[in-house]
Amino acid sequence: MTDPEDRELIEACLSGQTEAFGKLVARYQNRLYHTLRCMLGSREDAKDVAQETFVLAFRKLHQFRHDSAFYSWLFRIAMNTAASFRRRNHPTQSLDDMADDHAPFDPTDTHRDTRPGERAEVAEQKKLVWQALEQLEPDFRMVLVLKELEGLRYEEIAEIMNCPLGTVRSRLHRARA
Repeated sequence: MTDPEDRELIEACLSGQTEAFGKLVARYQNRLYHTLRCMLGSREDAKDVAQETFVLAFRKLHQFRHDSAFYSWLFRIAMNTAASFRRRNHPTQSLDDMADDHAPFDPTDTHRDTRPGERAEVAEQKKLVWQALEQLEPDFRMVLVLKELEGLRYEEIAEIMNCPLGTVRSRLHRARA
């Protein structure tokens, strides 16, 4: 089911108030970008695919049926766009491009560890996670990212990936192995 606030924004956009779509973008852009970054590995690729996803979603908004969450529908567009992007462009990824170690230090960011030892440990853990994700086939990576990082339910993942629930469970089991 569509979130009431999303439904209102979608209806407003469809009635000609295109600024309402900007509110949908603002609501989901960070979440979508971070998930695409996990899927594609590259910041720039994730930005490109996210932008392309929102353009496609805007063009196809009239096709959205309110029987599922807007984010599930948007995410399905993103996954299809990412798959097309991957086929069109580079099939390999660089760990250097994926590392967040070069992000500027923000002293107001309470989520980052401020002690150098902890930051180094977190950076090493991130590197290991990226390396593990990089080894997975795209479908296995996708299901793992959707479940573990996005926290989606099996049913939502099946809808996004357009596959049976049993396939989602088996892919997740194999990805974790």
